[in-house]
Amino acid sequence: MTCLYPGTFDPITNGHLDVIKRALRIFDNLVIAVAKSEHKNPYFSVEQRKKLIELSTSNLKNIKVISFDNLLVDLAKELKINTIIRGLRAVSDFEYELQIGYANNALWSEFETVYLMPNLKNAFISSSIVRSINAHGGDVSSLVPKEILPFLKDKTCM
Repeated sequence: MTCLYPGTFDPITNGHLDVIKRALRIFDNLVIAVAKSEHKNPYFSVEQRKKLIELSTSNLKNIKVISFDNLLVDLAKELKINTIIRGLRAVSDFEYELQIGYANNALWSEFETVYLMPNLKNAFISSSIVRSINAHGGDVSSLVPKEILPFLKDKTCM
């Protein structure tokens, strides 16, 4: 069975990697779908984010990385995948993700959302925290995959 892991991944973090590895224990294949999300003024372009994910997951099998710029439900229908994975770090994530999950299910009744929690050591990590620390020259090496550190160094103190 294949599932979809959508997000902006701007940039991918160790928390994302944790969720990816957990998803691969449950599902045979994982499609990581990188949302274009230009309205969020991303740190990296969608193509750069795809590349960073590919570098970070190169040692994992059964992963495909794509990008999308449409409704998630439409992408899922197009790919014939009715299950997505979402990571939950805190209660605030759950409230938001529950609303999105219900909305997606209202758009496609066969649409399922599986929520996974990252390991406790990764529970506080978010892409926005990584961007903020990095923009101020802080050390993010324990928060992101080592493969992407050189790309983040180029963004320091912008």
